[in-house]
Amino acid sequence: MTETATAPEQGAETLDFSAEVGRLLDLVVHALYSDREIFLRELVANAADATDRRRIESLTDGALAPPAEAKIRILPDAAARTLTISDSGIGMSRAELIEHLGTIARSGTQAFAAALGSKDAEERTALIGQFGVGFYSAFMVADRVEVVSRRAGVDHAFRWSSDGRGRFEVAPATREEAGSDVVLHLKPDASEFLDAWRIETVVRKWADHVTVPIVILRDGKEVAANEGTALWRKPKGEVSDEQAAEFYRHLGHLFGSPWVRLHWKAEGALEFHAMLFLPEERPLQPTEEERASRVRLHVRRMFITDRADLLPPWLRFVEGVIDTEDLPLNVSREMLQSTPVLARIRKAVTNRVLTELKTRAANPDSGYLRFWENFGAVMKEALWDDHDHQDEVAAIARFRSSAVEGWTSLADYVGRMVAGQEAIYVLAGEDAARLRHAPVLEGFRARGVEVLLLDDAIDAFWPDRFTRFDGKPIRRAAQAGGDLATLGAADQPPPDGEDIAALTAALRTALGDAVSEVRTSPLLSDSAVMLAAAARGPDLHMQRLLRRSGRGGTLPAPVLEINPRHGLIRALAARAGDAEALAGPARLLLDLARLQEGDAPEDPARFAAAIAAYMEKGLAAAG
Repeated sequence: MTETATAPEQGAETLDFSAEVGRLLDLVVHALYSDREIFLRELVANAADATDRRRIESLTDGALAPPAEAKIRILPDAAARTLTISDSGIGMSRAELIEHLGTIARSGTQAFAAALGSKDAEERTALIGQFGVGFYSAFMVADRVEVVSRRAGVDHAFRWSSDGRGRFEVAPATREEAGSDVVLHLKPDASEFLDAWRIETVVRKWADHVTVPIVILRDGKEVAANEGTALWRKPKGEVSDEQAAEFYRHLGHLFGSPWVRLHWKAEGALEFHAMLFLPEERPLQPTEEERASRVRLHVRRMFITDRADLLPPWLRFVEGVIDTEDLPLNVSREMLQSTPVLARIRKAVTNRVLTELKTRAANPDSGYLRFWENFGAVMKEALWDDHDHQDEVAAIARFRSSAVEGWTSLADYVGRMVAGQEAIYVLAGEDAARLRHAPVLEGFRARGVEVLLLDDAIDAFWPDRFTRFDGKPIRRAAQAGGDLATLGAADQPPPDGEDIAALTAALRTALGDAVSEVRTSPLLSDSAVMLAAAARGPDLHMQRLLRRSGRGGTLPAPVLEINPRHGLIRALAARAGDAEALAGPARLLLDLARLQEGDAPEDPARFAAAIAAYMEKGLAAAG
């Protein structure tokens, strides 16, 4: 943002929007023009959020408490052609007006623009809320917008105003109470929003679930425009799918409809109302950014916090509300962390979600596989750090496999194990399709042994903690070469032991510190070589992740494994006594092994030159 005029700290000041806001305004006004009524949904939602935030802050500072009859007032003024949305919320200071209404992250604008182009008209209307830019939708119907706001706890107010054409002004103002007034000077073609009946229709359509009372000034009287009913406290049968879907979109600033709605009342020793949603689509904001559940905690219908960790981190994609009367309204953060009531609620809610997922996982027509594609990577975090639920999540987890198409479960894998097989084998990497061709699988494939292919980031970790399923140990395929001897031998001729032993020693000498060991591999049947991790180091996939994160440190050199039955290796074994002749081939073998792992050769130029030279020599000999 660039300042275009200077003024005293509390004086009037004209500023430029950031370039990102200018671009955003153009997108909102033009791309969403046909859905103009959503501006009212967004401004009402902002007012409700401000009221909730004031209530939360008042729990620790009683002086900030909102009026007992806090409400959102909508005032159409046909003579002045203005529409005002007023609240008694937390309000904004001068600095907050400039920060919140004058700037927005460039990345958010780019993502918003990309999403607009890929969604249909209905989904586009939800995007502005999802990206936190709902305020700017006011410019769809207004050629000038003013915001008069007074921060709770201070005695002065400020006015923000703009025509949305590149600049805005901030100046001192007056407001008797804390809160905000958003005044829209309506465009000539937006006269419908001066009609109180039209406004009431829009409010009931989009915001009937908002628990803060909403009133409209009609014929000089304030008329209630929403029921203000907590949908989650109604019986499930009294809440339509459409009402639930709109509430879902409001909660998480999402688009579309939920995949599953869980709506129940717990009774007995523990009483609470719950309405939870499992998404159908992956949110545009990555679920990896914050490992915390944001399910909202209400006490007697009043919003308390969305940071009570009502579900474990691996269920953080679940949206919804838990409403209890077993906690006081002034519950503190410390009490939330220690109260046994909340611990029991967490347990009950987690079990309810898991029960639903188990039921869906058992039904091929439930859409569970689509859900797993979107959220399986998050769910698998339970295998790493939630000992209480590891087994349950493992039972509904789905994996790619070297032996079957599509997804498979651990139980189905166990049912396909070959005679004599005692363990479940897994191979972690970055792409399941590429893993199918990994050299490490050759020995397993030759013996008809299936390997699960893991390509999510968490897959590099969890097999080190979740080590058994249904009594079967889970082992990394690259470290299970010794197991293959018990599963039968591959149908290949035996190697020449003495020549191969001499070759491994010669290769080890030629490669020096580039490898920690050279050895024969029981895992290879087709490829000449492969890389393996040193005995005491992390596996190769983990090493790549560590290097990319800048935390690789000093990692042990890899092991070069050779296939003693491969023609190239047997030819080299015949020349094991000529150390000078083996120097070049040794480096090529190591580079080939790196390429197979998806890494670049140590010296790409040298590797390319060597390959060209060998090709030239081979073609000359053939000619």
